Amino acid sequence: MNPLLDTLKPYPFARLRAALKDIPAPAGITPVPLHIGEPKHSAPKIITDALTAALSGLEKYSMTNGLPELRQACANWAKRRYDGLQLDPETEILPVLGSREALFSFTQVVLDPTSDGPKPIVISPNPFYQVYEGATLLGGGEIYFTNNHPPRFTPDWKNIPEDIWQRTKMVFICSPDNPSGSVMQLDEWVELFAMQDRYGFVIASDECYSEIYFQGRKPIGCLQAAAQLGRSNKGIVMFTSLSKRSNVPGLRSGFVAGDAALLRAFSLYRTYHGSAMGLPIQYASIAAWNDEEHVIENRRLYQEKFDKVLPILQQAFDVHLPEASFYIWLPVPDGDDLAFARNLWQKAAIQVLPGRFFARDTPQGNPGKGYVRIALVADIETCVKAAETIVLLYRRS
Repeated sequence: MNPLLDTLKPYPFARLRAALKDIPAPAGITPVPLHIGEPKHSAPKIITDALTAALSGLEKYSMTNGLPELRQACANWAKRRYDGLQLDPETEILPVLGSREALFSFTQVVLDPTSDGPKPIVISPNPFYQVYEGATLLGGGEIYFTNNHPPRFTPDWKNIPEDIWQRTKMVFICSPDNPSGSVMQLDEWVELFAMQDRYGFVIASDECYSEIYFQGRKPIGCLQAAAQLGRSNKGIVMFTSLSKRSNVPGLRSGFVAGDAALLRAFSLYRTYHGSAMGLPIQYASIAAWNDEEHVIENRRLYQEKFDKVLPILQQAFDVHLPEASFYIWLPVPDGDDLAFARNLWQKAAIQVLPGRFFARDTPQGNPGKGYVRIALVADIETCVKAAETIVLLYRRS
């Protein structure tokens, strides 16, 4: 067996199951899962119609680089979404089986497991999406966490030591951030690009929540920021997905875009890895990227949930509308996020994710401690009732 498998740590949801295992939920109450960021809105008809109309494609193999029509649809969407961003669909776009798969496999392309020197370092925000760590460890690298601090929970680049930067091969960015919903601003991209110029690392920008934003404030993407600053795409790869944007997490469809040389190497890896997207999925994806109406409706539904849930939670907690995403990153007044999650389960069968499970302990502490992540993915009535229950239980305790 690959000994690096032993370096992997349990996923946050596995840790939550273990933490709640011996705590019975109240009898007769249906559990309310607000801990997993799985969209629950209906899949758009325009996508399901395109999928079923293309089922004959199951009889054929597909190419790793996908249909030219799909790559063009992705390029057209990026141009509309990111203020005229120009991407070559032949060399700067590659369809993938969702951003999670791509983030993992791309890391294997960037890291060099044959080097005789010190392990390559990958820098990750903390709290973080667990794939960043697993991909790094299985690629033979070393993960370095830079803590995100309140109030905005964005990475702290200034406190990373010089010797760490010198060994860094890649930096993961998550913007909009999971779990806090913070968004990298242009001046923050400027700071990161300056570090890239100095140390020569690859930027892997995870932007799968980019379309869940509010009040018309579109998050700026990494490639968009580079273009605005007159930079090329060299050393930059952006990852995006239809899962959150279009409510089709089961479709497993997204694309990566950016540095043509990196994507050429990534395409070679994927040819051997066996990551070609099935033709019916490709045609459904074309329909999804070409349509914005269902995305606008999706944002409206999330906005409605926040409009109804936040005033309730604000009766007892210091919470606000995130810059983007469908998460509430709720500070627990006494700081014990694990006890808070256990109490909600024991008293009301409500599941939320303790922030400490979403982060790693560092010499500067665990930046997730004292917070819980609440995913507003259920229907409005369920979210409202859960918020009312959370406030009631907190006031009683």
